[in-house]
Amino acid sequence: MRALSCLFLLLGCLGCQAWAGEAEQAAARAVITRQAEAFGRDDASTAYAQAAPAIRDIFPNPDLFLGMVRNQYQPVYRHRSFVFGTARDVGETSVSQTVAIQDENGTDWTAEYTLDRQPDGEWRITGCRLIKAPGISA
Repeated sequence: MRALSCLFLLLGCLGCQAWAGEAEQAAARAVITRQAEAFGRDDASTAYAQAAPAIRDIFPNPDLFLGMVRNQYQPVYRHRSFVFGTARDVGETSVSQTVAIQDENGTDWTAEYTLDRQPDGEWRITGCRLIKAPGISA
């Protein structure tokens, strides 16, 4: 009977762990969504606030950050569609999230976001890699 109780406890903990992963991924998607919506409004401060401290160290103010995104990440900055794909936990404090994006010109892209949970418990974007759809020249 004791072994059965331990088994149920173990299975319950495993279930909680999977649920926590989904919750973490949902929290990370919310950060990406906030940033994407902020780009759409040219709200540099809100977009910048979603970036991890290491990114903010490179771009020391919101306007410089927004300018970089406008010039180097145009599909993220302005898009027709923005659809979340797969997410996966990358360790206890990191998440990778793909997003299917169609830019203003109708070109398809995949954005691979990485996010880390900060010491305050909040998720922040640590990077974004854009990949143009196969068969389309960059």
